Amino acid sequence: MNKFLKRFARKYNEGAQQDSQANIKQTDTLSNSLQQNIKKISELTGNSSDISIRTFQGANSLPMAIVYINGLTDTTVINDNIMNPIMSDAEVNTVGQRTVSDFLTVIKDQILTVSSTNTVSNIEDFMSALYSGDTIILAEGWDQGITASSAKWMQRGVEEPSSQSVIRGPKDGFTENISTNIALLRRRIKSPNLWKIDRKIGRVTQTDVSVMYLKGTADDLVVDEVLQRLDRIDIDSILESGYLEEFIQDQTFTPFPTLINTERPDTVAASILEGQVAVLMDGTPFALVLPITFLKFFIASEDYYQRFDISSFLRLLRFFAFTISMILPSLYIAITTFHQEMIPTTLLISLAAQREGIPFPAFFEALLMEITFEVLREAGVRMPRAIGSAISIVGALVLGQAAVEAGLVSAAMVIVVAFTAISSFVVPAFNISIAARLIRFILMILAAALGLFGIMSGLFFLLIHMLSLRSFGVPYMTPIAPFVPSNLKDTVVRVPWWMMVTRPRLFAKNNYVRQNVNAHPKPSDKEKEK
Repeated sequence: MNKFLKRFARKYNEGAQQDSQANIKQTDTLSNSLQQNIKKISELTGNSSDISIRTFQGANSLPMAIVYINGLTDTTVINDNIMNPIMSDAEVNTVGQRTVSDFLTVIKDQILTVSSTNTVSNIEDFMSALYSGDTIILAEGWDQGITASSAKWMQRGVEEPSSQSVIRGPKDGFTENISTNIALLRRRIKSPNLWKIDRKIGRVTQTDVSVMYLKGTADDLVVDEVLQRLDRIDIDSILESGYLEEFIQDQTFTPFPTLINTERPDTVAASILEGQVAVLMDGTPFALVLPITFLKFFIASEDYYQRFDISSFLRLLRFFAFTISMILPSLYIAITTFHQEMIPTTLLISLAAQREGIPFPAFFEALLMEITFEVLREAGVRMPRAIGSAISIVGALVLGQAAVEAGLVSAAMVIVVAFTAISSFVVPAFNISIAARLIRFILMILAAALGLFGIMSGLFFLLIHMLSLRSFGVPYMTPIAPFVPSNLKDTVVRVPWWMMVTRPRLFAKNNYVRQNVNAHPKPSDKEKEK
């Protein structure tokens, strides 16, 4: 055992030494020799074929070079806005009488016709700009390089969100490009108070992460806490916002999410306007919104685009469906196993007739059907889109019918499992539906062991657990516990817009007045006379 630990420690130290050597190379500074800089870049990138290095003669026959990556840059911008201005006769005559040191400033500030330029003096900044799609200009005698923005790569356009569709409302959704996503938010919130703070996370991937909030409305303590948690992340790669969610969430060992993810710009904009904070990441269309409460998962963006009475009814329907998806199978197990006296006689006789010849108790029957449906659901997601839906539908029909005819399960159990599955799709947030799926199996075990007492005990401990959760300092069950009457106007039901004068007080600490006090819209006296 000791030999194994020593061998592991030796390999770990060797790997750490190699990483430190790589870091030393990354932190080296550029030299005055153009050929030495080119050699260092080629060695550092492993002479990769997509790294293009072109040498040419600048003003006064000064040896120069440009470095860029094929596929990440726009060659038209490189030719027309970088190479052509530097090599044209007019520009050469303009700088021909200048010294080499002045040539760098002139090219950066007067010659290049790109949107933004900067200077880099070390290899780390050089490589970061290179892999961001910039073109870097080097010259003999310079110990710095000029970065010129020329990024362009293939990306998906703005399309309707596939996971959160609405009947009435905006149809645009986030893309994998963080700049496009920020522009979608800027388009909706045209205010200088919409602040953005950038971070780069991931030692290898150097992923761009942006924190956006409404200055003067969001809680500054929450913003500082978000930035501190992001700064504490030390990992080699961040590929999706799910990475960030696990790193910055308050509670790990809980089935309930303490952050919400969405690919709808209108949902993120509405959350920012209420004082919440949004975290966007390059490479994913899903943005994180925080802090969050449990009731927020049942609110759809479409609730604010239609009448308040319809929205309130739909919210109540979602709460009912969530409860059904969580406890219906366990309730069926408890009643049919321990509490048959609760079933009407006619229905009890029908259920007994259906269960005649079933070899399994109700718990194993429900467990078999639930696992089968979960497998079908996962298969439908992972299968190719052309046949995924057909496989899931046909598989559910064929397997359900065959199981009933074979006497493995009863028809009532198929109905219970099917209605439970349908109810789980009613909730707008998919991650809270996953929580209901996990809790469902625990309640089924408790119902098989203790009946209704087991279900109530499980729900009791579940409620205690939910009351202990926090999302960046905000109690998870707000405004129910703690009870905040002013926040009830947009929770289980929604009041009309003219009554929602204030923002949620737990989110907006500084500016919680949303609108002036508007009277109830009534017909004027002239209209009454007509």
